[in-house]
Amino acid sequence: MIEFLLDLDTKLFLFLNSLHSSFWDTIMWWISDKEFWYPFYGILILAMVWRYKWNAVATLLFIALLITLSDQLSVKAFKEVFERFRPTHNPEIGDMVHTVKGYRGGDFGFVSSHAANTFAMAFFTSRLFRNRYYTWFIFIWAAVVSYSRIYLGVHYPLDILGGALLGIILGYLVFLLYKWFGNGYLKQTFYG
Repeated sequence: MIEFLLDLDTKLFLFLNSLHSSFWDTIMWWISDKEFWYPFYGILILAMVWRYKWNAVATLLFIALLITLSDQLSVKAFKEVFERFRPTHNPEIGDMVHTVKGYRGGDFGFVSSHAANTFAMAFFTSRLFRNRYYTWFIFIWAAVVSYSRIYLGVHYPLDILGGALLGIILGYLVFLLYKWFGNGYLKQTFYG
């Protein structure tokens, strides 16, 4: 069963990765670049400060905790444990993989840290803002960033799915901790 899933994953990857053009190479490179999103993160921080005032400091600390957990667990508990080669490092298909600017990523790819981090943030902030339009936007954003990793040849679809699932679970758990903390400490400190 596992061999069947991995084979299907490889075939789906090769199909999705083959859908490329020079225009999309540039776009997906930008989408995958964390620094490209700094203005978006700045707007998100301003929205939190506007909405939560001083409580935004605690909110941002929880988001920092969430992203740190997501990023570190995706590497230490998954990539370094499962040691599944990225498509670009897989000797069986490496020559068939379309890459951009020669980027190949590290050796191992399960789970995708990009997917884990973006879906963690999407889940946490969607619960925070509770706005239908924002929720649609932020999950589409996470999906597009995650897809860019397949496009660039550094992750299989199952790497993305595993990362997204990890991110959503962590987003949920850290949001529960945030709510518990907010109902206790923040109310006493700022409203007590």
